[in-house]
Amino acid sequence: MIRNTLDSLYKGAGWLAALFLSAICLLVVCQVVFNVVDRLSTLITGTAIGLTIPSYSDFTGFFLAAASFLALTYTMRSGHHIRVTLIRSNLPHWMQEILEGWCLLFASATSAYFTYYTANLVYESYIYHDLSSGMIAIPIWIPQASMLIGLALLTISLSDDLLCHICGKPVSYNKNLEEFAQSINE
Repeated sequence: MIRNTLDSLYKGAGWLAALFLSAICLLVVCQVVFNVVDRLSTLITGTAIGLTIPSYSDFTGFFLAAASFLALTYTMRSGHHIRVTLIRSNLPHWMQEILEGWCLLFASATSAYFTYYTANLVYESYIYHDLSSGMIAIPIWIPQASMLIGLALLTISLSDDLLCHICGKPVSYNKNLEEFAQSINE
């Protein structure tokens, strides 16, 4: 039950990140079309219409931050984060297990640290009513919240993998590496 809920949460964050990337593409394409129409109107009538999406660069930046942070967990659990295994692969199995546990513990603690301080940042932005500086003033805690959610999910996921490792179960990112290695050997 808990495993299915967590896996759905991780996958949902991946889909949400994909949605934000799609929104970036849509905004940029719309702005490019508006620019083309504006140029054509300048050529035809001599004056520009002035079509623009207000604060579109701010929105694309916010969406990029949301996509980046929300994709962290899904990417890690899929085994697509870059991992340097040169040292680990040359160690005896028992040392590999100790190193893997230490790395997961360190990553979990670091992620929890950043999650805590990002939560403080979001809270302060909310309390002090910080606004973005674009044409459309957005409460800055809204885009910061996507960072917080992404970091919180990463912390949960790393802790999940740490617990799996301690219990002797396979961690999420190694399952995909094993499948990949088997497909190469076939």
